[in-house]
Amino acid sequence: MFRRGQTATALLFLAPFLITILVFFFYAFARAIYYSFTDYNLFNTPQLIGLKPYLDVLGDSLFRRALANTLVFSIVVTTLQTVGALLMSVALNNKIRGQSFFRSAWYMPSITSSVVMTLIFLWLFQRRGVVNYLITQWLTYQPVILTFLGVMIAAQIVQVLYERSRRLPAKWFDPALAAMSALIALAVTLGLNFLGLVGAREVTPYDFQYFSDSWISLGGVRLLSMPLLVVVIMNTFTTIPGLMLFFLAGLQNIPGSLYEAADIDGATPYQKLMNVTVPMLRPVTFYVVTVSLIGTMQMFDQVAVIGSAAPQETLITLAYYVYTNTFKSGAAPVNMAAAAAIILALIILLMVFIQRRFFVSPEAQ
Repeated sequence: MFRRGQTATALLFLAPFLITILVFFFYAFARAIYYSFTDYNLFNTPQLIGLKPYLDVLGDSLFRRALANTLVFSIVVTTLQTVGALLMSVALNNKIRGQSFFRSAWYMPSITSSVVMTLIFLWLFQRRGVVNYLITQWLTYQPVILTFLGVMIAAQIVQVLYERSRRLPAKWFDPALAAMSALIALAVTLGLNFLGLVGAREVTPYDFQYFSDSWISLGGVRLLSMPLLVVVIMNTFTTIPGLMLFFLAGLQNIPGSLYEAADIDGATPYQKLMNVTVPMLRPVTFYVVTVSLIGTMQMFDQVAVIGSAAPQETLITLAYYVYTNTFKSGAAPVNMAAAAAIILALIILLMVFIQRRFFVSPEAQ
């Protein structure tokens, strides 16, 4: 129980935060709800018109495209982020040499500005960018690379079977045997290249335009555009390190005795991951998925930076739809932007509620 003086002191220290929340969240949210039922366009006196803004928004094909893009983006990125962050945290939780260095290095993408990362990915995926160059090199040297890999795999299989025939405990990925297989493959590939049987070939430079109106479709339904796929890759790459920290903190709280018991039972690393690590990290997973869903549903900055470099329909999200309607030149349909913002907020609340209700264990709540 707080005494009166302690309560006043607590409220005094919390005042800046509470005032900020009241002004920039509750007041702004209430104003958005009010505008969503009016004909407000930034310059007129708002008049109540009922549900018309919501009907206009739902009848707008660009809003439906923004909604589809947002949902696909949110589901794909949240899945990739969660799985990637979990695997990365498990890898970095092992006691290896240079552990601190690897943890710091892998965290660097998350502290880089999203604008800078977007510009880097624009450079990578432009028509004469690095990605198209690497694909061209792969097509050029494909016969050489495939020959090397094929001979290396064959040599590894022969070596492992030979060692096992001698009753020696050889593993399929034994590093010493793999090094010998690589040397054999290198010698064979160079020999075939010298004889003119295998070599680089002439190919036309790969010339794919990633920021064009191209789509990944299923049954004739446009699911994911190529520009949005680039944003998915970028967003996943930059956010995994940050989410990894939550899993790392959760891993520190798992009792080591559980892993020792699993070792005694002869569990493999995969079995320990699925039967010990994943169940014990359910509360952390709930938090990570919730944060990821909210963040991806509100994705805006990458789309704003790319801007007109890609067709609007391929990239637009709900947050960007709200922005474009609020700051449109002339009489902006702010009422439609407010209605879209309210719909976005309701979708986020619904997704979090469903996840909390059906996909989370009781201890996470």
